[in-house]
Amino acid sequence: MFKEILSQYINLRDEQLNQFQKFYELVIDWNTKINLTAITDEKEFAIKHVMDSLSLWNEEKFSNVKKILDVGTGAGFPAIPIKIFKPNIETVLLDSLSKRVEFLKKVVAELNLENVTCIHGRAEDLARQNNFRESFDLVTARAVARLNIISEYCLPFVKIGGTFVALKGKQFAEETAEAEKAVKILGGSKIICVEKILPEISDTRAVIYIDKKISTPKKFPRKAGTPTKNPIT
Repeated sequence: MFKEILSQYINLRDEQLNQFQKFYELVIDWNTKINLTAITDEKEFAIKHVMDSLSLWNEEKFSNVKKILDVGTGAGFPAIPIKIFKPNIETVLLDSLSKRVEFLKKVVAELNLENVTCIHGRAEDLARQNNFRESFDLVTARAVARLNIISEYCLPFVKIGGTFVALKGKQFAEETAEAEKAVKILGGSKIICVEKILPEISDTRAVIYIDKKISTPKKFPRKAGTPTKNPIT
């Protein structure tokens, strides 16, 4: 069973393991209806989705985190694994595809997750609303866009003193260099890259930490499509 495989890599309570088991089952079931993931093997799912998501968590750095936003959450990575791991954190899941949001609402209900909000919308629009802009302790993104682009989507949501975290693959060094100007303009501090090695995986991966030091200029994020077509470089 999935939870038995996962327990080989991380120490979790039975309740958490049961939640991860149910989460896996829901992803596999809904994957026949909508495209959620190409990874369906239990072991690969445990390592490449769950353990990869949890690799961003830094207990010392995030000890005071109370509210998280996951931008472009897709099937719920990394936010759902973090929520299971740290159940007291208020979590907001944002995705632009309504079918995925429908799936996420099902996950929240089936796993009995509290203080989780699933939102169908675009970061470019939501970041201009006062109740969302610069109101999150931690904003996460995984496999959404290159770092200079996703920083424009995410940093406007991060409160001053909070952190934007991106999970990146083997091109992380190139993306980091490319994003330095954008991060500075958007109010971020120095980009910190921490390489991660997942169990039984040789791929190069990194967690990118960007602390928010000053307010993001009001003109960011720009209107839908602009950050991708004309990224800050």
